[in-house]
Amino acid sequence: MRRNVWLLCLCFAGLFAETKPVTYEDYLKRFTYEERKAMKINKVELTVLLEEGQAQLVDIRFREEFEAWHMPIAINIPLNELPSRLGELDRTKTIVTACPHKDRAIMARTFLALKGYDARYLTDGLTGLAEYWRGDSAREFIEERRKLERK
Repeated sequence: MRRNVWLLCLCFAGLFAETKPVTYEDYLKRFTYEERKAMKINKVELTVLLEEGQAQLVDIRFREEFEAWHMPIAINIPLNELPSRLGELDRTKTIVTACPHKDRAIMARTFLALKGYDARYLTDGLTGLAEYWRGDSAREFIEERRKLERK
């Protein structure tokens, strides 16, 4: 009986153990067309996921850049702080990394994917998202977010 309990404990421990991070080399060796597609998200797809509460937008620009202008729905975790601030990310959601020109967003997304997160980078960049969310689009997006928050 004691042996069965011990084996059962080992099985449960294995279920909840963190998976070993993938090395960058292994990631590159397994890179496929499907992965190339899965690593990206556009402004329309992101908007839908945010409206449904299924994504977390992470602005990975430096703090000063974020303070100058930002999207209120985004959290700011600068790229150089990302490794020490992983606890602020919601593992139940798709993490979408963003910056104006995609360079840092791609780096952040790759890092998160190697750590086991469901992560994508915003192909339109923050400037493309800002353009998409202006005028009536902004009003509609905010109204949808408020409805979701009331639920």
